[in-house]
Amino acid sequence: MLGAGNPAIRHIFMVRHVMLHVLRAEAAKAPVLGTSEGLIDYLFADMAYLPVERLRVLFLNSKNRLLSDELVSDGSVNEAPFYPREIMRRALEVGATALILAHNHPSGDPQPSDADIRATRRVAEAGRALDIRLHDHVIVARSGWSSLRMLGLI
Repeated sequence: MLGAGNPAIRHIFMVRHVMLHVLRAEAAKAPVLGTSEGLIDYLFADMAYLPVERLRVLFLNSKNRLLSDELVSDGSVNEAPFYPREIMRRALEVGATALILAHNHPSGDPQPSDADIRATRRVAEAGRALDIRLHDHVIVARSGWSSLRMLGLI
């Protein structure tokens, strides 16, 4: 890692780690959908400036409490693979009744691509067959964020 020996760089990474821990703890305390601003803050802090796309899934119980926040894939500069079968398998393992997909766009543009929309719809369709609701798919980038639910794409 570039500059890893520099004490200032180590300090910045330590502060980031602590900040993410606090945001994760806050998200786990309350229903995720009731604290969407906190969720966006958490996702933005963790993913907005990454150099490659990263897909994570937040698995929720019937009260919309966070059961698990899991990194599903690291991709390239312009895509992260989605595997609906694996996402649903894991949802069943943790007892999730709902989920939120989240990924970043290193390009800085949070608008969903056609591939993002198609993959999201495949996950939603797989979830319907198993009675697991896809609440949203959030895309974060340096310039902001977008919600496929708010855009009417789910």
